[in-house]
Amino acid sequence: MELINNAGKPPAGHYSPAVSSNGLIFLSGILPARPGAVDFADEVGQALNSCKEVLAQAQCTLDDVVQCTAYIVGVENWPEFNRVYMEAFGRHKPARTVVPVPQLHHGCLVELQLVAARRP
Repeated sequence: MELINNAGKPPAGHYSPAVSSNGLIFLSGILPARPGAVDFADEVGQALNSCKEVLAQAQCTLDDVVQCTAYIVGVENWPEFNRVYMEAFGRHKPARTVVPVPQLHHGCLVELQLVAARRP
């Protein structure tokens, strides 16, 4: 297992931002950089940008993502999540699960967990 850190942004807890094993990159849950800064869509965009940063440390992009699990506060935010997610991923459609939850750490409205595959 290879540990992958996000340069300049060490984790606050006992975990790695991502690990690589057998050609797969597993991103830990990624929260928005500034929860509550603007609105739900902004938080989703921030979380996706942070995911891109971690993926880049593993020489990957969103196009390498094969699976996404999204935890969102409030099922009513699902359409807005889907809109921002579609803008970020474009025609690429990894497997995805969206889980509405009552709350997340630090008052965040979204948390993303990704799996990517390194290209040979």
